[in-house]
Formats: sequence, structure tokens, C-alpha cells
Amino acid sequence: MGISLVFVTRLYAITWSDKYNLLLAISIGLFLFVAGVQRLYTDSAVMSLTKRAVKISYIWLIIVMTLLLLGSATKTSADYSRLTMFTWFAVTPVLMILWYTALLWLQNTLYKRGWNIRRVAIAGARDLGKQVAYSLINSHNMGMKPVGFYDDRKTNGPRPLVHDPLPIVGTMEDLVRAARDGDIDVVFIALPMRAEERIKMLVSKLSDTTASVYIVPDFFMFDLLSARWGNIGGLPVVSIYDTPFYGIDGWLKRSFDVVMASAILVLIALPMLFIAVAIKLTSPGPVLFKQRRYGINGEMIEVYKFRSMTVTEEGDEVRQATKGDARVTKLGAFLRRTSLDELPQFFNVLFGSMSIVGPRPHAVSHNEEYRGLISGYMLRHKVKPGITGLAQVNGWRGETDTLEKMQKRIEYDLEYINRWSVWLDAKIVLKTITHGFIDKNAY
Repeated sequence: MGISLVFVTRLYAITWSDKYNLLLAISIGLFLFVAGVQRLYTDSAVMSLTKRAVKISYIWLIIVMTLLLLGSATKTSADYSRLTMFTWFAVTPVLMILWYTALLWLQNTLYKRGWNIRRVAIAGARDLGKQVAYSLINSHNMGMKPVGFYDDRKTNGPRPLVHDPLPIVGTMEDLVRAARDGDIDVVFIALPMRAEERIKMLVSKLSDTTASVYIVPDFFMFDLLSARWGNIGGLPVVSIYDTPFYGIDGWLKRSFDVVMASAILVLIALPMLFIAVAIKLTSPGPVLFKQRRYGINGEMIEVYKFRSMTVTEEGDEVRQATKGDARVTKLGAFLRRTSLDELPQFFNVLFGSMSIVGPRPHAVSHNEEYRGLISGYMLRHKVKPGITGLAQVNGWRGETDTLEKMQKRIEYDLEYINRWSVWLDAKIVLKTITHGFIDKNAY
């Protein structure tokens, strides 16, 4: 970062001064903070080069946005050459990615020559242990060499079980002896939660060795949602169900929504006016239709839409629009088919009750109906509902007249929450645009 700033200032023959020292100090501080939050360093051993490049670019984008906001707030932007800053903003992530790539290449070269390779044993050959084995085998830059499983279900000879990635090389007692003899450097204990006493006994015996010992939590019994490690007053905890939008990620998500919604509303202001006039001229009733929906954390919100039906009341029982529904006006059918009836929802985004991308809001009675039929249904409310979403760009729009259709939507909604990133949001928005707004399933 500092090298790139020095390079750019010399490139444009700019004299270095205290203002550049201040800029560099703020930038480094921001980078260390954001990189820590984004786990750039703690996850580096298991991160692919592509993911590392994406994460560095993501972190740098946050820093650039913060610097621009600080410059605007303190009215110091004019103190710096725009060309210099633009070049620095563009060059820095490239140099950082090249630097990390060079370090990774050097590290892998040393590992291939046997430098600092640690021998790893996995205690437990069931599903959890296999997951650990596959992770180690597929992570080439961790400097760890798995030697096999140790399990009391040992078979005759060091041969792998069917579909096992590694052989079972001994029992738990064999593992303790190997660790005491210095043949094992690292032990991953991958036993199920119900084996608490066995885990305690094994940990106690391994305390008489010099091996590094890790316990792998058995989360196979849970359907995790945006799980992460945390601490409360120094006490380590693991979230089972959580929102991905906490801390700086929440700020970034909200910034994305506000900027996008504001820009889109400016672009669609005139078309929205034409639609409003057309609705008023073709059928009696209000232009806008307010629907009661559940938002983030299950809070009630009102979602705006252009009225497309002659009947706008919403009773206790929801009756979805169906093909040939007599309630839908001719103009309304066109608006629904082209998704133009949803344009007012950008105001929901601007006001903070919705997001550009997220699970589509369902009718209130749908929640009460499906929460008892679909496991994890209510977890979709860990984020704000969206105008478009992962389910919609994968073809799951329109009427949900079967339980299977709703289940598929929920699967995509939960996948979105687990996989969320700014890049995923951008990809969904782009796919929504390129695939058009025409919905053949809308009635």
C-alpha cells in the first residue's frame, strides 16, 4: 500500500508531504481493521488464490469508499490530485494480489521440498472425520500431511474403508503412542458430541504429548445458517443461526441498497408516472396497493406495489393470483407479467424495510401455514426481504401452488443467506437485468 502510493506520487512528480503520511496512516489502519473483520489473515491458509484476490479487492473497495466519505466530510478531497488518487486506487489492489501470490508460491515451494510439513492424525473416521480429511487433502497451502484415521473400529490392516479418503491406521491408543513418540505433530479430534467422555479421556492422554490438538465441533446435526465463531466476554461461542449482515458487512449492504435504489428511482420516475396515470384511467381505486408482509426478524412491514387487481383487500386467508384470475385487470396482467407492478418497492428499499436482493416477501398467512411444514422456513427472516433474489433468478417465481415449489424457494433463500457477498448481490442484479423482467409464471 505504501509502496504503491510512493510509486504513484513519483510517477506524477508530486512532492511527498505530511498529507500523504496522514493518508497512508489512515489507509493502513483501515486495512488492518477491515482485513481483521473479513478474516483475511486467519482464513489465509485455506483460501484459494481466486478467493484471496476477490477478498482483497472487496476490502480495498471498502477502504476506498471510506476514504472518499472522509474526504468529503472533512473537505480535504481537493488537497489531493484526482489523477493521483484514481491511479493509486486502481494500482494498489493489483500490487497486493501480486504480493500475496508471490508469498503463496514461495510457501508452496518450501512445502513441496518438505520444509515445515506437519504430520496430521484424525481421531474419528465417521462423517465429521471424513470432512476434516477432505478439507486437509484439498488445502495444499496449509503445510499439513494427513497420515490417516485413528478409530477404535479398526479393521485388519491399514486399508481405507469404502469411500474413505484416508486409511484407518490404528486405534485411539495407537494415536496416543504415536503422538508420544513424536510421529504425530497435529491431532484433529473429530468425534460426535455424544462421545463426550471419550473426548475428555483422549484430550487428557494427549496432554502428555507435544502434539497440537484441535477439537472439531460436530455440527452435522444442525442445518447451519451463516455460522461463525465469536466470543462473549472472552467466552468462545459459535452461532448456529445468524444474519450475515453484521458490522461492516451490514453497512456495506445498506450502502449498496441506498445507492442502487436512489439511482434506479431517478431513472424510472417518468415510467412510474405513466403507469400511475394509466392505472387511474383504466380502473377505479388507488394507484398503489399496500401489502402486509413480514420483514427482517419477523417484523410486520407494508410493501408497496402498483395495483393490478380490482380487489385490493387482504383477508386472513391469502388467495394467490391464478391463471385467468378475474380480479386481474388488463393493465394489471401486463404489469405483473413484466414485474413493473413491483417498481414502488424501491421506495421500501430506500426507507429501509426491504433490500434490493433478498428472499421475496411472502404473505402473512403463508408464514403461519408453511413454518410448520418446511424446516427452517422462518430463518429467511434473518435478512430483509428483497425485490429480486437467488430463487427468482433461478426460475422460482410466480405461483407456489405446491409444497414442493415453496420448499425449493426456501432452499434458495437459505443458500443466499449462507453464501452472501457483495459480489453475489451484484451477480443476482446483473442476472435479473440480463434475463429480463418477463415472468411467464406471473398471472
